[in-house]
Amino acid sequence: MGPLSPTRTMRLWGSRSLGVALGVFMTIGFALQLWGGPFQRRLPGLQLRQSWASTPRPAVPSCLPRQRLVFLKTHKSGSSSVLSLLHRYGDRHGLRFALPARYQFGYPKLFQASRVKGYRPQGGGTQPPFHILCHHMRFNLKEVLQVMPSDSFFFSIVRDPAALARSAFSYYKSTSSAFRKSPSLAAFLDNPRAFYQPGARGDHYARNLLWFDFGLPFPPEMRTKRGNPHPPRDPNPPQLPSGVGPRAHTLDPNALFHPVPTVADGHSQTSSSASLDLGSSSFIQWNLAWLDSVFDLVLVAEYFDESLVLLADALCWGLDDVVGFMHNAQAGGGQGGSAVGDWGLTAEDRQLSARARAWNNLDWALYVHFNRSLWARIKQYGQSRLDSAVAALRARREALAKHCLVGGEALDPKYITDRRFRPFQFGSGKVLGYVLRSGLSLQDQEECGRLATPELQYKDKLDAKQFPPAVSVPLKTSRLPSP
Repeated sequence: MGPLSPTRTMRLWGSRSLGVALGVFMTIGFALQLWGGPFQRRLPGLQLRQSWASTPRPAVPSCLPRQRLVFLKTHKSGSSSVLSLLHRYGDRHGLRFALPARYQFGYPKLFQASRVKGYRPQGGGTQPPFHILCHHMRFNLKEVLQVMPSDSFFFSIVRDPAALARSAFSYYKSTSSAFRKSPSLAAFLDNPRAFYQPGARGDHYARNLLWFDFGLPFPPEMRTKRGNPHPPRDPNPPQLPSGVGPRAHTLDPNALFHPVPTVADGHSQTSSSASLDLGSSSFIQWNLAWLDSVFDLVLVAEYFDESLVLLADALCWGLDDVVGFMHNAQAGGGQGGSAVGDWGLTAEDRQLSARARAWNNLDWALYVHFNRSLWARIKQYGQSRLDSAVAALRARREALAKHCLVGGEALDPKYITDRRFRPFQFGSGKVLGYVLRSGLSLQDQEECGRLATPELQYKDKLDAKQFPPAVSVPLKTSRLPSP
């Protein structure tokens, strides 16, 4: 995945002079100055940015906001925080979500269009278009294109498998039979095959979870018996163009249904997935090349804020569209935000990380690939420009947290009595949430509430908005006149 073309991007800031510093808002004002330009859109009602005049906008905007989005929500990778900003953006702009009947699209089975609430197959009558598909699924491009336009913006997020393994072991301890049988993550990684059985219930959480979520085929020794078959093989698989990079074209609904061969030296390879050594580097690179042909951007959890800046740039969105709070984070855990590496870890922890990456070798290859592509984008974007934009994003997040939240941070769920904001508790760790400050204006209550609402409650809110319950009106019985 290389740099975005100029026609699909916009600059995240403009240059303008800093006005007179206004007391405690000086840091925030400076950060907003750095952002500038088309990123001057604000959350209505919040007072902390009203002291700064907006930069005049050009008569013709340099780009239009993208509003047809497909987000592959991977597990334990900070994806709930991305989902939160998509919920808020779509809610605020009146966009229509492709929603599951409950909270996932039949996971761990491959995505099927029929699982989208309100979906009608082609020829089944007119229906309003969907704008955003973003809830948990196992990716299946052919079926996704039955629901979403082929020119949608496709993106996802990945996380270092070592950090993901720690989070998944805690969260899915009761769900994965392999994790449930193991006394600790260290014991599991010391001899994983003593606990792990391909096809056992919930064990897709225990190995190469990212690869599984992306819907990619597995080598035979890793293949599960349920919900993880190879996609149907095309006898004439489509070829990738020479110099595979970010998708600058609409997806062909009649072509890219599953991974396609790699390209070497400008010549298409005629081999298919069946002819590749499924444990080889060729097999891995073949699948990664396919992902590059489908996904416009893949975020990296360890560089979460940098990823959000690039996402906003690619979507032509504003600062407040991508600023938000972390969601579904476990106490003492977190979901990204620190660079990949083993600095500061004990020798034992470094060894555990190495074992986790080796056991999740497909995830590690996927992670290294998209980490490199992210930094290629950053180089194109400009490091100093990125640093300033990230500083603006973090300053805005901190200001919103202080303005909206009790304590200005996430809290233990025992302090959250309002069910609208209490996150679903699952796994062995406590999932943190938020409490709104008292005394907020009605407008700020609404905006801060959007920022603090967990994913399940927000999905229910969107569901009720798109599919309001039918109100039955009792029939009035006519009364005969008295004789």
